[in-house]
Amino acid sequence: MAANIHVITSEQGGWDVKRDGAIIASANFENKKDAIEYAEKEGKRYNVEVFIHGKDGKIQRREVFGTKLNPL
Repeated sequence: MAANIHVITSEQGGWDVKRDGAIIASANFENKKDAIEYAEKEGKRYNVEVFIHGKDGKIQRREVFGTKLNPL
């Protein structure tokens, strides 16, 4: 199963796109919008969840791709 993706602030500036458990970011962007667009494309490609974090590190939004939710 592929690892989920997170959009987080980068220590070097800008925004990182990083998979769960990864030491190094998959990509770095100057602005959050571009990072989100890239993360969403990857989320759709690999059918994983994408978590968008704010500057404070808290999750602002979650996108679910390729997962069928079964009603209870």
